[in-house]
Amino acid sequence: MENNIAQAGHIISCEQWLKILDELNIGAFTVDAKRHVSTMNLNAQALVGLKDTEAIGKDCREVFVGVPCLAKCPFKAPGALITDEPIIQIQDEDQIAHFVTRMATPVLDSKHQVVGCMTILQDHSPIADLIDRIHHEERSLKIILDNLDVGIFTVDRGGRITFFNTAAEKISGFSRREILGESCSKIFGGKETQEICSMQDTIVNGQPRSSRQGKMMTRDGGSIPIRANYMALRSEKGTIVGGLTTFHDLTLVQQLKQAMSDRYTFHDMIGRSPAMQKIFEMINVVAATDATILIEGATGTGKDLLAKVIHSAGRRSDRPFVKVNCAAIPDNLLESEMFGYVKGAFTGAERDKTGRFQEADGGTIFLDEIGDLPLALQAKLLRVLEDKEFYRLGSRHTVKVNVRIISASNRNLENLVAKQLFREDLYYRLNLFRIGLPELRDRQVDLPILIGHILRRLSAAGGRRLPEVSEKVMEILLNYRYPGNVRELENILEHALILCQEKTIQLRHLPEYLQIRHTTRKPPAKISFRPKPLHASDAEERENIISVLQQHNGHRTRTAKALGMERTTLWRKIKKYGIIP
Repeated sequence: MENNIAQAGHIISCEQWLKILDELNIGAFTVDAKRHVSTMNLNAQALVGLKDTEAIGKDCREVFVGVPCLAKCPFKAPGALITDEPIIQIQDEDQIAHFVTRMATPVLDSKHQVVGCMTILQDHSPIADLIDRIHHEERSLKIILDNLDVGIFTVDRGGRITFFNTAAEKISGFSRREILGESCSKIFGGKETQEICSMQDTIVNGQPRSSRQGKMMTRDGGSIPIRANYMALRSEKGTIVGGLTTFHDLTLVQQLKQAMSDRYTFHDMIGRSPAMQKIFEMINVVAATDATILIEGATGTGKDLLAKVIHSAGRRSDRPFVKVNCAAIPDNLLESEMFGYVKGAFTGAERDKTGRFQEADGGTIFLDEIGDLPLALQAKLLRVLEDKEFYRLGSRHTVKVNVRIISASNRNLENLVAKQLFREDLYYRLNLFRIGLPELRDRQVDLPILIGHILRRLSAAGGRRLPEVSEKVMEILLNYRYPGNVRELENILEHALILCQEKTIQLRHLPEYLQIRHTTRKPPAKISFRPKPLHASDAEERENIISVLQQHNGHRTRTAKALGMERTTLWRKIKKYGIIP
């Protein structure tokens, strides 16, 4: 049997292929023309419970009694990948059952005569869809790794990419055509990165490097966390001619770790527009202080996330982060929720209750939608800011707290002060350091990277492969105005992922209002309003609500979701602004 194969311009021995498969936790063995086992890697030995010394030189039909022959033996089907019964169950040496994906391919000589066979045993796992196409001279080895969901690429000694598999395309967003021949620094973000150094060191000294965590740059300019293995590629004479990297997308792992620790960094906020870069610079400075921060921005721009990022980047990161949504709690309950109460303070107060400020002691309290805070409670909040103490409801004793206050509003507080709906002294206390989040329509340059980032995150969380986006859908997503901002973009992409069971997101997978907007098969709903004098900021909010209602043909539940507000809040604002759906 031929002992060498050509791949991506390199000659690789069968023994080295078996080692590569070992690195990928894949079992493999080969047999010669007489069906005698000729090689067997460590994973295959573990799966079938045999040592290579017990198998090599023996008839494969006698050795692998736990791995039944395929219905069509590869010896009878030259050049074909055989997977008649791809999933089988076998027991290892510890009698543990494994469901195994089994593939086999005949090995051909230069005259295309069958001179052996290679069988691959993959312990059933999320791995599926190997290399779509391998550059080689021998047709028989074109399908050697034909169903792996692991990113694989090879480089020559100069670091230029010579092979890039389908999974690598999916993870990075680069196609083979645009990446082959390029330096691997293009996908590793520079020539001096840890990943480049690991690859170069492996090529220089031949020592493999395993389970190295790092990052990979995507085609849209973002980065994703990866775990990579590096190994040298050798010629048939043993000379190192390049390197091979296998890598896994760690997006889901990172999300799980983040959820467990509830920590964020500014890298969780995506953006390369000048406005977002300016915000990132401000975060680096202000997060290290205890300054009171006011975040202003439209609904869905990411105020909640920004508050968590600031807390996690500061010195209080190991202390509580407590959120209070001032618009979601009824006015008559807000004081007791924020400051707590003592037993007997009112009917039903059967025990003392700790308020949110006390829960946040030593950490950060995030007052979301601060503009909806009643005037009576604003005075009590002002005292907390000035004296760091408050009275619990029904108590005569003050409670001292040490908290950092971050507040947020989708309404312009300065305008509310002008209308005497917000205390001026409280406004200036909260507005020590202001961060204004831009609307998505004002950061169009960020859309491609946001779309890619959200799709990767949602796909990883749902345990599915990252789909492509059709040109028509991408055109719609890049030109839409997003009245619901980033939250609406997330809703659109999540909707598309739920419906899309294919490799590519098409127009039919988008929410109906976007399809209608594109095809113009239905006119948008006519929304009117009763004329009433409004301040500029309220008039702007009214126009925004009317616009989203029109896009959703007057459907209030969908409109509320797109705007990122509760349905009851939308009803209240419709009544407030005299809107007539």
